[in-house]
This record gives sequence, structure tokens and C-alpha cells, in this order.
Amino acid sequence: MLDQIKKLCKAYGITPQRSKGQHFLMDATVIDTMVETARLDQRDTVLEVGPGLGILTEALVARAGRVVSVELDRKLFGLLQAKFIVSRNLELVNDDILRCDFAGRLGAGYKVVANLPYNITSRFLKNILTAAVKPLVAVVLVQKEVAERICAKPGDLSLLGISVQLYGRPAVVATVGRQQFWPMPAVDSAIVAIRDIQPAAAIAARLKPVTEKQFWQLVRIGFSAKRKKLVNNLAAGLKVSGTIIETAAAEAGLTPNVRAQNLAVADWQQLAKKLVMYLN
Repeated sequence: MLDQIKKLCKAYGITPQRSKGQHFLMDATVIDTMVETARLDQRDTVLEVGPGLGILTEALVARAGRVVSVELDRKLFGLLQAKFIVSRNLELVNDDILRCDFAGRLGAGYKVVANLPYNITSRFLKNILTAAVKPLVAVVLVQKEVAERICAKPGDLSLLGISVQLYGRPAVVATVGRQQFWPMPAVDSAIVAIRDIQPAAAIAARLKPVTEKQFWQLVRIGFSAKRKKLVNNLAAGLKVSGTIIETAAAEAGLTPNVRAQNLAVADWQQLAKKLVMYLN
């Protein structure tokens, strides 16, 4: 497959740009795993991001009823147009996925399957998980370290992990070695599946009486200084006494010495609900 990829790149004058996270997947087994994990059939609409040379795109077009592939690079977009000229169930979009209205184009009930450019992973996941119309499932290939952060358990949680786990249930499906990409990146990758993605109304009901904005303000402050105790971070960030924070934390079942990375999503929810009673 590597020879085929290099010939395509040469024919279209394409030089992979590492700065844009352009690493082309060469392993057909990985592609099969992603497609099977998404459980695609002809009833599905799929959003693909950064299709590149269209290797994953081929598998998506063969399995799904409708595929919308968004590619920012103009040369790659031209290659894709030529390669899929007869594909009637594929819509190619030359745009920035972080700026375009993908939800409006797709409608309800779509799925995401993508080998994500490394440099947009966090922002893209935030966009789809907070969109007015969210996907049913997202199956994405990301850096292994990022995958571990997304799926981390209490004790190792980060802002990224909380930002995904509030909205859905992520899990690592498989690890993919760096040698399966060209050009070879400096790190390994992993397939992550995010299932049970909750609609906005369900998130609001879980957080009530706390708003989503208030929840994220609290979490960001909590993680502002990772090595410090959560109570100290919140007291400084919210500009309230440590006693108030300690009282709310105790009512939420947390110890005074707990740190932000030790809290699960449910702990943050309980803490936010207790704190809002003291701060309003």
C-alpha cells in the first residue's frame, strides 16, 4: 500500500505536512476495525474528517448509505474528487471542520468515523459533543497518549477526559503502531469509540440546577494547578473562603486533600451542585 500512496502523492504534487497532522494510514486491518466498531449499514450517514487519500473513505462508501467527508487541503480535495467521481453516496466538502456547520449539513442520527489530524483532536471532539445535533457514536483514530487521557479513570483524569466523559462513554478499541502510517509519526495511535452520547437536554437535566457554563467554569478552575489541592484551586479561582469550599466538598463526599485528577464526572457534578447553593 505504501507504493500506491507514494504514487498518488507524486501524481498530485502532494507532500504530507506533519505540522498539519497529515499521516496517511496504510493498514487495511485498522480500517476494517474502525468500520466494524461503528456498526455501519446502508441506513447510516457518516461524517469523515481529514479523508486524506481516501483509503478509509473507500470502506465508508462501501458500507454506509451516505458519507460526508470534509477535507481542508485543496490538493487532497482535488485527488478525492477524481478518485470518487462515480461515488453517488459521497459528498466531498473542501472546508475547515472546526468552522463549518457540519451538524446542519448532516441532520440527526449521524455517526463519526475518522482518522483525525493530530492537531485538531481536542477541538473537534469538543465541537461534536457540544453541538446542537450530536452523533450517535464517534470512532476516531488519535494519538495513543490522547486516547489514554480521553478514557482515563479517577486518579489520572484531565480536563480532556472530563470534557469527553461528561457527554459520552469512551473506550480504547485497539492500539495502532506508528509504523502503520506514512510518513511515520513520532508516536503510536489508538482507536477510540465514544458511545452513549447524550443529547443537550439530558446533560442539562443531570447538571440541574447548575448550568453547563457553570460546570465547566468549576472544572477549569479545579484543573488550573494540577499539583495543588482542589480546595485551594477553587478558593483562589472563585474568590471565596476555603471553608466554604471544604464544606461543599465534604457534602459531596470528597476529602479536603483531594486533587482534581481524582474526581470522576459524577463527583464534579455533585460538587458543583453543592457549591452553587453556597455561591448563589
